[in-house]
Amino acid sequence: MAAALIVAGTAISALSLAEIRASKPPTQLAQATQPTPSPTSEPQKDVPAESTPGGTRPTTPAPEPARPDAGAQKAGAQPALPPAPAEKTGTPIKEK
Repeated sequence: MAAALIVAGTAISALSLAEIRASKPPTQLAQATQPTPSPTSEPQKDVPAESTPGGTRPTTPAPEPARPDAGAQKAGAQPALPPAPAEKTGTPIKEK
């Protein structure tokens, strides 16, 4: 009984594959063109700085804090991130 089910499943699978292959049109491949270089000869302005082994990691442009200090806020600087919601603010960590 089990052998008959295996043979029937294999036969149905083979017939299905044959039908799928017969109904599919032949595959056509398209050849991509080579990208053309940009005509501008201006050097890029946001090129990262060179790094040296063992040195500090250079950053160009310099990173900015998410929350500007009080003096910068008075001068009109806006924080990069909105304030955290109250439910996500934890209790202060107690010193031991």
